[in-house]
Amino acid sequence: MIYGYARVSTVGQEQNGNSLQDQQRKLKEAGAQEIFSDTFTGKTMQRPEFTRLLEALREGDTLICTKLDRFSRTAAEGAQIIQELLSKGITVDILNMGRIDDSPMGRLMVTMLLAFAEFERSQIVERTQAGRKIAMANGQQMGRPQKFNPERMKNALALLDAGNSYTKVEAMTGISKRTLIRHRKVEA
Repeated sequence: MIYGYARVSTVGQEQNGNSLQDQQRKLKEAGAQEIFSDTFTGKTMQRPEFTRLLEALREGDTLICTKLDRFSRTAAEGAQIIQELLSKGITVDILNMGRIDDSPMGRLMVTMLLAFAEFERSQIVERTQAGRKIAMANGQQMGRPQKFNPERMKNALALLDAGNSYTKVEAMTGISKRTLIRHRKVEA
């Protein structure tokens, strides 16, 4: 049986032919009879469809993937997975590099390519964090926008201090009880 595996980090990932639909199309064109797909970040190994795929694979099966970094973003984990598959008699075919065999050269190539994928991911995280710091230093508000301005929240907290119940203040201001409690704790 020929299995395919596709993974994207986010539902909206559309760049460079990495969308789930693009990967699935390429896997079908390469002969995959059954495709497993996950939408989970590569840094976690908790991917339910990947786990199901590993359980389904048997000796003589082939696993097709569009890119090596779809398995894992760390060289150690990726090399371990591929070595386990090869030792069970499962053929691993990575579309952008070819079939991986259980030879010293095959293992070297897998380790090098996974190391590059891990390095690339680390660089992305580093650049993202640097950009975030610059944006925050320039006064950019990070995260979800505040729903209530500070003056409105101050008035709501004053109503609470005046002896009104959370339920009554919620009805008067439209600010939820939960939000009022959270802001009151911050004030204390």
